Amino acid sequence: MLAFVGILVFIKAIATAITIGSGGNGGNFAPSLFVGTYLGFFFSKIFNILGIANLPVSNFTIVGMAGILSGLYHAPLTAIFLIAEITGGYTLMIPLMIVSSIGFAVSKYFEPNSMDTKKLALSGKVFTYDRDHNILASIKTTNLVETNFQTISPLDSLRSIVNLISKAQRNIFPVTDTNNQLVGIIILDNIRDIIFKTELYDKILAKDVMIMPPAIISPNESMESVMKKFDQTGAWNLPVIDNQQYIGFISKSAVFSTYRTKLIKSTIA
Repeated sequence: MLAFVGILVFIKAIATAITIGSGGNGGNFAPSLFVGTYLGFFFSKIFNILGIANLPVSNFTIVGMAGILSGLYHAPLTAIFLIAEITGGYTLMIPLMIVSSIGFAVSKYFEPNSMDTKKLALSGKVFTYDRDHNILASIKTTNLVETNFQTISPLDSLRSIVNLISKAQRNIFPVTDTNNQLVGIIILDNIRDIIFKTELYDKILAKDVMIMPPAIISPNESMESVMKKFDQTGAWNLPVIDNQQYIGFISKSAVFSTYRTKLIKSTIA
């Protein structure tokens, strides 16, 4: 029976996660009381069976509920008074305070947000102590993709590239194959020393002067991850690739501009 109770603690947590995660109706409150009760019972009962100590099973069952509830919701005071009220265990006020505080501290150390606010915090819909994280989480990567870049074939000559540069407003050019897969990029600064050498116009091809981008971005990538790539590479423009297909570029300046706008709005709010 004791082994069954111990296993049931984990099964209940998994079952609740599957139910809520798959869109089913339910909450975390009753499951937290269930897990806390069984965990407190299991802990005290196994100590008694092994002869390590003679623990009051009913008391540990009650404080177990408070510990799990406090850690789950990051609300130690709620756990203390709620469990004391519904069980009539006001005589256990000190143990309830100790266990609830420990449960809250441990949970807060490993997870800054409670289970109810974590999803909202990750999506940037609630304000947390980490303002940068909130603002970046509210910026959608797909909204910053710029597509007004002139593509070049790997077999295009330098003459074609120079003609394209004279009409383009960008200083970076994606090199794509016939399947629209990115095979490299050409940066104007890297070829500035040869674009005026007319004798090389028909001798040099795009594949000879292109380089691989320092990093690529996925359309579903978080903005925090995108900013890390910008910081690590020192690049101001990074290509966006979706299923090996070239989509466009994201510029660091566009990210900064959007970040500044949202920061002003959040400050005013």
